Order: sequence, then C-alpha cells, then structure tokens
Amino acid sequence: MAFNIKYPVLNENRNLRYFVFFYMYVMQGVPAGFALTAIVNYLSARGVTTTTVGTFIAIVGLPWILQFIWGPIIDRYQYSVIGHRKQWVVLAQFVAFLASLSLLLINDPVNQLYLMTAAFFIHSIFASIQDASVDAIAIDIIEENERGRINGFMRGGFLIGISIGAAILSTIIHTFGFFYAALGQSCFLLFFTIVTFFIKLDRHDSIFPSRRLGVFTKKIHHNPNLNVLFKKLFQAISRVDSLKSFLTIALIYFLVSVFFRSYSFHLIHILKWPDQELSVLQGSVGSIAVVVVALSGGILADRMGPKRLLFMVMLFICSFLLAFSAMAQFWIFKSFTSSGLVLLNMADPLISVAAMPLLMSLCVKEIAGSQFTAYMAMVNLCDVVGSYVSGWSITLITAPAIGLICGLILLTVILFIYAHNNRSILVYKYK
Repeated sequence: MAFNIKYPVLNENRNLRYFVFFYMYVMQGVPAGFALTAIVNYLSARGVTTTTVGTFIAIVGLPWILQFIWGPIIDRYQYSVIGHRKQWVVLAQFVAFLASLSLLLINDPVNQLYLMTAAFFIHSIFASIQDASVDAIAIDIIEENERGRINGFMRGGFLIGISIGAAILSTIIHTFGFFYAALGQSCFLLFFTIVTFFIKLDRHDSIFPSRRLGVFTKKIHHNPNLNVLFKKLFQAISRVDSLKSFLTIALIYFLVSVFFRSYSFHLIHILKWPDQELSVLQGSVGSIAVVVVALSGGILADRMGPKRLLFMVMLFICSFLLAFSAMAQFWIFKSFTSSGLVLLNMADPLISVAAMPLLMSLCVKEIAGSQFTAYMAMVNLCDVVGSYVSGWSITLITAPAIGLICGLILLTVILFIYAHNNRSILVYKYK
C-alpha cells in the first residue's frame, strides 16, 4: 500500500513561512550566543586578555564577512531536485551540526582555546552559508508588503537563539561542564536540520533526491553565469543610493558593537560581575521584550516605511549612548546597569527591522540573493571589527568614554542626514 504523505509547502502557507524563517534564525542564534556571549564572558572571567578574546570573536565572525562570496555561488547553483536553493540550506545545516559535534572534544576551553576557535570557525563557515541561502529564499518568496514582519520574525528568532546560547548554555557550562553544553547545542541543531529536510519550498519539489530529474533538468539551464553575477553585483552595490543607505546602516552596527563589548568588559573587570550572571542577564532579562520589539518593529517598518523608522532608531540609540554614558556614576547600581543592558539589547532588533527591509528594497531582482548576502557580509564585518576595536580601545580609555564617543559620532551623522534632506526625513514624504 502506498502512502500519500502531504509535506508542508513553504510558498503556499504564510504561517509556515513565519515559523520556518523564525526557527532557522534560532538555529543561527544559539551558536552565536554560546560562542560570543557565554564563551567570551567565560574566557574573560578566567583572565584571558581582551586582545585574545577580541581575536577569538574576530576569527569566529570571519566566515560571516565572506558571505559576499557565498551569495553568487549559491545563485550560480540555485536549482536542485529537492528545491530552489534548499540543497544549500540542508547541506549547510548538517555540516554545521558536525562542526558543533566536534566541540565535544573540548575539555578545557581556556587551555584548548585554539582547538575551540577552529571548531567554531568551521561551524561559522557553514552557518553563514545557511544564512545566505535562507536570505535568498526569503527574498524570492516574500512579498514586499510582508518583508518587515518576516524580518521581525527572523531577527526575533535570532535573538531568542542568542538568549538560549548565552543564558541556558552558560548555566550548563557552570553546572555540568562544557561537554554537556556542546552536546545540547548539537542535539538542537540536528533536530531542526531534520525538520528542514521534510519541508518543501514548492509543491513540485521532491523530498528525497531522485533519478527522475524532469523539471530539475529544465531548470538547471537557467542557472546564471558566475562572472555575470559578480559583475552585476558590483554594479548594484556601487550605486549612489545603495552606498548611502548601506554606509549609514553599517556605521550604526559598528558603533553599537564597540560599546556593547566594552560595556560587558566593564561589568566583569571593573564592577566585578560574575561571568555566568552577566551571560544569564544578557540572555534572559528583557528577552521577551526584545522579541516583542522585533515583531512590532516589523509591523511599523511595513506601515511607515523602513527609512523613516531607521532614522527614529538612530535617534533612540544616539540618545541612549549619550545619556547612559554620561550617567556612568550610577553604573554601580545593578538595577540601573541591568536596565541599561536591556535597552542596549533592544538596539539590535530595532536596527534590523528597519535596515533589512530597506536593504532588500535596494536589491536588483536578478541578483537579489547575492546582493542582500553581500550587504549582510559587510554588516557582519562591521560587527566583528567593532568587537575587535572595542577590545583594543578598552585598554586605552574607559567604557563610559567609549560610549560618549560613539554617541557623538552618531549624533554627527544624524545632523548631517537631517540637513542633507532639508528636514524632509521627519515627514511622510521620506519613505
């Protein structure tokens, strides 16, 4: 007896799209929270120098900078018998799981730092390929009037993943050991890799590879030439409107990254916070509020336009950096410091729900996946460089001084944008 199994189809079900893009970003967030919050705080609390920690962050983040390479390759070989770009997602998720599994060889993260760095580096390579593939699929199947909300779910998923990796896996490290934290992450990644395998992007896709190539044989001839892709990609990114919007977004990410890392260092080394307490706070307190901000911000981006929302976000971050850094004398009070950390965590989803739809709108249809991936690579570069600059600058000046400098730089940019647009940026005309 043959069984007619009805597999979920992504491009026919809106709720399924929200769920799939949500959990795929949770998959990216868990290792990020584990490596860049739980492990970074763990290493910092055990006397590892700030430059060494900054180098660890830079190496783990390096593959995300190379996304501008993955994008054109993914677009070059985008058609397969199991779905449009799905082969890249499944392959990347599975190899990322294997890389996570290799962390089980780590007994002492401090004394095996090089081995741990290599394992996270390999994981990041394939996690970044997964991210590029998922973003390309999202641009293909998501309508423009739905992009804000989808990006809200994507960023919300990523932040929940970071919360899990930072708070839960940090607690597991201190309670049971690094081995069980790595095992928990690996089991989580394997489960959702299996879920992805059984989801169809289109009703005509196959779940399992088959020798019946049919539709695939016809589609494969539409795979574009790699040289043409890179040429079109450079032309699209170098457009004046594209450069202006992207450079503004990149600067915001960079400044937030610089202050965030220096603030974490200040809490551990100056205010003597236990690293586990900081990791749990970063991963739990306000996490629900942050997700609500991401989802509601996505709705606002669809309604008021991403450019206007982005400018409002810039005002919020600038005000926070200047005011919070100016009140550094109150950082000794945990309630005040914790509140500041929650507000700082809200910066990321606010930037993302405004910036991502804006960057998507700049993408040229034929190379949309490659172009958006290139933008994400450069955004990730800003985040990684910001972490590295923070590790270097904290040895020269204090965290409050870094916050004031970042706030003043952002204020200068805001005033320039306001003057350049002749006040029209605050009205509905600028949308």
